[in-house]
Amino acid sequence: MSEPEQGPPARDTIAAISTAAGEGAIALIRISGEDAIGVADRLYRGSGKPSEFPTHTLRLGQIMEGDRSIDQVMLSVHRAPGSYTGEDLVEISCHGGTLVTARVLEACFRAGARAARPGEFSERAFLNGKMDLTQAEAVMDLIRARSDLALRSAQEQLEGRLGSEIRALRAALIEMLAHVEAAIDFSEEDIAPDQGGLLRARLDSVVQKMRDLLSTTEQGRILREGVRAVIYGPTNAGKSSLLNRLLGYDRAIVSDRPGTTRDTIEEVINLRGIPIRLLDTAGLREAQDELEREGIARTERSLATADLVLHVFDRNAPKPADFNRQTTADRIELVLLNKRDLAEHPDWQGHPGLRICCVEEAGLDGLEEAILERVSANHLRPESTLAINTRHRDGLRRALEACELARTSFDDGLAPEYVAVDLRAAARALGEITGDENVEEVLDSLFAQFCIGK
Repeated sequence: MSEPEQGPPARDTIAAISTAAGEGAIALIRISGEDAIGVADRLYRGSGKPSEFPTHTLRLGQIMEGDRSIDQVMLSVHRAPGSYTGEDLVEISCHGGTLVTARVLEACFRAGARAARPGEFSERAFLNGKMDLTQAEAVMDLIRARSDLALRSAQEQLEGRLGSEIRALRAALIEMLAHVEAAIDFSEEDIAPDQGGLLRARLDSVVQKMRDLLSTTEQGRILREGVRAVIYGPTNAGKSSLLNRLLGYDRAIVSDRPGTTRDTIEEVINLRGIPIRLLDTAGLREAQDELEREGIARTERSLATADLVLHVFDRNAPKPADFNRQTTADRIELVLLNKRDLAEHPDWQGHPGLRICCVEEAGLDGLEEAILERVSANHLRPESTLAINTRHRDGLRRALEACELARTSFDDGLAPEYVAVDLRAAARALGEITGDENVEEVLDSLFAQFCIGK
């Protein structure tokens, strides 16, 4: 007699506030788990019990503490498996005061739920097959998106575009692996593992697609973190004024006194969908005290990790003696000649640097165009919003290395067992990206990055 099919393991019923901390018009509290609707029955009073509501319906009622009402709320029931988590899910929309929201959440705990861990709702959605790991990561990318391009990238990943591409590559590898293993198991049938080079051509195609995905790593970093743009140059060249003009408000102190900026100041602007992280740094000169020395040291450290350097000079002053040594070819650099409202020193005549004036806000449109042109040419592919993160890159690199070994074994005429081992390793590495392989070791670290209630 066969045993009955086992469903997913039962999990605790969890609850959390899913809206941002602080006061607002409405706050949302989620309850998910096997007893989520039972918890709602024990704390809700209205026209009927939540256990009697049809799925995906919203009802007005009261959240009770004994015989006392805590708040008037809207409560919705989402029955498994048609919910975000794939479990029975209840959402309570209460008034958004800090105290009243905390009281409603405490009522959920008294009724049998426990506090959710960060990311536990999305983790359950993954474990219940509602999304793969790439889609789970896209949830946080969507929340943290700071530009239209980053938002569109996160939306496409949440819809499953990246996961679909990874699964298609993995399916192709598994199909090739099945053919190679057939050649091993049925060698007497004279099944050739290459079939006239078809297998090798298919492997080449998979390798190229992996390389194409890996090439989006830098695009993904910039969409998620922004272009790191360091404003750099001698004292009193107008670096802090430039930061203020680009931001549209006075963020940095501006003074004629040298050495005003002692620490790096970081702010983010959005240039036509591309987040730019602007860092105003201490001006370069012979340090006068310990604080200024530390500020200049931080400037040097910022330059080491810069994607873009905005090298600001006072065009009214002579060109610094070490100007040619300061410029470098291994990063994007724009030379900005500030104070174009004043006479230009002969040293700068004929120099192709961009003339700007922070006082009169002249030339800044041209600066934005130049930034966008150089960043797009070096880092972004505007026609594509597909962008992998560091974890995806690690899995793709391991899969690519295994495929390269398989190609070498194939070309060297080694036994098909060698090719099979490498194809299997490549498929496993891709499976870790989407969660199709056993990835218990990555789940805790991945979902711990989420906010509580998501």
